[in-house]
Amino acid sequence: MALRCLGVFIRKEMTGEITRRISTSTTRANFLRESPNAHLNKTLLKRYTGLKYDQNKFVQCTYLWLDGTNEHLRLKDRVLKKIPERPEDCPNWQYDGSSTYQALGENSDITLVPRALYKDPFKAGENDVIVLCDTYKPDGSPTDTNYRAAMQAAYDKTKDLEPWFGIEQEYTFLDVDKRPLGWPANGFPGPQGPYYCGVGADKVIARDIVEAHALACIYAGVEFAGTNAEVMPAQWEYQIGPSLGMKAADDLWVSRYILWRIAEEFGVVVTFDPKPMEGNWNGAGGHTNFSTKPMREEGGIKCIEQAIEKLSKQHKKHIQAYDPRGGKDNERRLVGRLETSSIDKFSWGVADRSCSVRIPRGVASAKKGYLEDRRPSSNMDPYSVCNAILTTCLLD
Repeated sequence: MALRCLGVFIRKEMTGEITRRISTSTTRANFLRESPNAHLNKTLLKRYTGLKYDQNKFVQCTYLWLDGTNEHLRLKDRVLKKIPERPEDCPNWQYDGSSTYQALGENSDITLVPRALYKDPFKAGENDVIVLCDTYKPDGSPTDTNYRAAMQAAYDKTKDLEPWFGIEQEYTFLDVDKRPLGWPANGFPGPQGPYYCGVGADKVIARDIVEAHALACIYAGVEFAGTNAEVMPAQWEYQIGPSLGMKAADDLWVSRYILWRIAEEFGVVVTFDPKPMEGNWNGAGGHTNFSTKPMREEGGIKCIEQAIEKLSKQHKKHIQAYDPRGGKDNERRLVGRLETSSIDKFSWGVADRSCSVRIPRGVASAKKGYLEDRRPSSNMDPYSVCNAILTTCLLD
């Protein structure tokens, strides 16, 4: 897939710096002055991250999980006395599910089961890790919003076909007043046109955060493919994958966490809302690219078209799986214009960004490759989306 290109050039001195942790900017713009996080003196933290301790004996682990909203993350830290090399080296842990919309108070212990490890770009230790987990009820069954377990089951049944996923994550920067970052307080910027893949202070907003995010993701072990400014000012996109099986969905959640953390330090809000501004402004999607080994082989276009035919017969099922509110968020975005298809009708075409499913021009020419499902919203749960695609295209 074309997503393999990184799209960011990493200078050696920048790479050297990131191998420790992302440095924090102390610049304060006027439009951030009301943000409590922007007021904190970030340089004070360096007094403590520089303290010496045995990093082979003490390892800080940030346990990360998806809460009951199906679109937000929670985390807490613990210290281990050994370096974990696999997720199984980290013990299961519990938390209060009644505070994360996942349990009632009288029986609220939810179990975290480690599933993937990433290097932590925010902690001081070379061996500190992010521990991505999924969640289980007291009886051992997955919580209601644990779609990772369902995707894992679907992947286990289809792994001989080597399914790949690549995800294009769009998002928007907001000021603390929830207006898009850099927009006039009592008006609007110029119409869409010059902002997409733009350059210049009059076209691009908060590139510092975007480039810090790219470096931190690469350092962490996320399969980060690239980034670009999007059509609406203050809107950006980055790409994950293509990756085999569970990795793209796992990577997407960790990349969102990293983005939220970096923006937190800058005093900026990140939203994955699929339609942050009403009117003639582009929404934000989570376009999902999918292929199998037969699709990537010579003549694979036939397998791609067969998968599209199956998707066309399950449109309602996919709309319900493609945003956290069963399609209600996408009702605001999939309006049949502004580079979207209609939520009520399935469509597909070659190089057509107004379709539900697109075959890129290069794929049509090569007669092999992948398909792009353009329906998922920017705030979608990638486990839910990828599970729906696997079950419809390969299992139903």
